[in-house]
Amino acid sequence: MTTPAFTVRAPASSANLGPGFDSLGLSVPLFTTLHVTPQATTEIVPRGEELAATPADESNYIYQAMRLAARRARRDLPPARIEIETEVPLARGLGSSAAALVAGVVAGNELLGRPLRDEDVLDVTAREEGHPDNVAPALFGGIVIATLDKLGTHYVRLDPPANLGVTVLIPDFELSTSKARAVLPKEYSRADAVHALSHAALLAASLSVGRLDLLRHAMQDYIHQIWRAPLVPGLSDILEDAHRFGALGAALSGAGPTVLCFHDTREPTLPLHEYLHGVMNRNGLTGRVLDLPIDTAGTVVTRHS
Repeated sequence: MTTPAFTVRAPASSANLGPGFDSLGLSVPLFTTLHVTPQATTEIVPRGEELAATPADESNYIYQAMRLAARRARRDLPPARIEIETEVPLARGLGSSAAALVAGVVAGNELLGRPLRDEDVLDVTAREEGHPDNVAPALFGGIVIATLDKLGTHYVRLDPPANLGVTVLIPDFELSTSKARAVLPKEYSRADAVHALSHAALLAASLSVGRLDLLRHAMQDYIHQIWRAPLVPGLSDILEDAHRFGALGAALSGAGPTVLCFHDTREPTLPLHEYLHGVMNRNGLTGRVLDLPIDTAGTVVTRHS
């Protein structure tokens, strides 16, 4: 039986949220979308300005992700036409590679008749990325705490607390994850380890019970943000001062340069927007400031009859 054409839509994600380094993230509704049509030969069609420089052949990252699903299922990947679109800005700390990876593995699994369970898809994608903090929320939506070790990939998914919204500052410059990881120290003190563990635990607990008042304190981090701050002009100011303009907490989004602020959806965000634009202006930067809900659907597959 031939698989019908289908669409896969995977959301962007924001990882770490301060102290949850490589283990905590959430999804936001900016999407990478694949339109997959089984046919006699494989055809890769990137669309849009964001993907103009990406390969239009089997070396494309999306197609390589589809092959990961086939390898895990120990099957050959059937040929198809794969049209790729994305709203996720590349190299900005919003999980563009994770959205592409998850979309590709899910599409490959769909093309094969779904031999892999969701947990298999998570494990494949987390091991490919090296950490689960982006791929888990991209796959499941919401807020996800996840671990990756030799025994497997394990996660807890949380629905967002009521009235919790996200404001993101997306600068117009790119910052590669490899460059952002290169500035991190190889070793940390016991005090920094205790600080990270206690604050990550408090952050997860606060999000799970809706204690929005604790987010500002729980999102403090000494593991990666202080080291990456020189790569993102204005980051230190935002982490220190954003709460004065309505932010419930602030963090570097993933490896950056995007910065995420939580806000209470019952309160106006104009003062926060004005503050964030002011930070960009003072540092000679341009970019966008967006209010977004937390996406709760995760990756969605739609079959076409």
